[in-house]
Amino acid sequence: MVIPSYEDMLAAHERIRPHIRLTPIRTSDYLNELTGAQLFFKCENLQEPGAFKVRGATNAVFGLDETQAAKGVATHSSGNHASCLSYAAMLRGIPCNVVMPRTAPQAKKDTVRRYGGKITECEPSTSSREETFAKVQAATGGDFVHPYNDPRVIAGQGTCAKEFMEQADGLEFVVAPIGGGGMISGTCLTLSTLAPETKVIAAEPEQADDAYRSFKAGYIIADDAPKTIADGLLVPLKELTWHFVSNHVSEIYTASDQEIVDAMKLAWKHLRVVLEPSSAVPLATILKNRDVFAGKRVGVIITGGNVDLDKLPWN
Repeated sequence: MVIPSYEDMLAAHERIRPHIRLTPIRTSDYLNELTGAQLFFKCENLQEPGAFKVRGATNAVFGLDETQAAKGVATHSSGNHASCLSYAAMLRGIPCNVVMPRTAPQAKKDTVRRYGGKITECEPSTSSREETFAKVQAATGGDFVHPYNDPRVIAGQGTCAKEFMEQADGLEFVVAPIGGGGMISGTCLTLSTLAPETKVIAAEPEQADDAYRSFKAGYIIADDAPKTIADGLLVPLKELTWHFVSNHVSEIYTASDQEIVDAMKLAWKHLRVVLEPSSAVPLATILKNRDVFAGKRVGVIITGGNVDLDKLPWN
């Protein structure tokens, strides 16, 4: 297992800087009053492909040598990593093959295709995803860029926390969603060196709470096909992300699907930015655990904003 270093994160930031956006910080007096905390939202939903995953994907794609790049890249993803890897591959002019669950939001499938990615659909389970992907990779020879269990990806995701600490002073907490743990791992990677006093909190749906249960048990517990509206958080932790979660995460909090929807509505109304359900989980857990965050300066990473407007979770 190759564990990325802080230096790898710094190198990743230099590599990807020409290809990503420096996303802004948003605040809301209403949400501050509601939670009793000072909330600072890092808007990764404003990346060109609509999600933070462009950071790790771009780092992996632009780190390939010419021989491997000619064969392209391949991955499996519920949506955002597929979109972001397709986007990065398009920028470099190389092929991208992705395996996606047939139940993935149409908006995310459309984005993959718009960036030139070729989709092979699978059943909505981890086992089907991995079996289908093995066949696709064998046929294409593309470099496997795992959505999160990849040191290049984690180093790239860690650049978000670096920017966040430069844009918002004195954060006492940074809260981000957790599925497979790529963003949380990158956040831990960066903050454990840059700001070790800042606590990293992971936020997870109650209906896909395998990371929470793993955290409490002390070993990885993997669900094969959990069901929640937070479709970006359906995958389990892997060896590399478990290393960061088990060593550096302070706590994992969970929220119900209804609490996620309520937080999503609040953010749309008062932040005036579009969050997908997975990105609303941190705000939902902050609202649910106000006593933990009251009086604190809290950074919240809005991880993505790719929603199917014809199938909003409150319609």
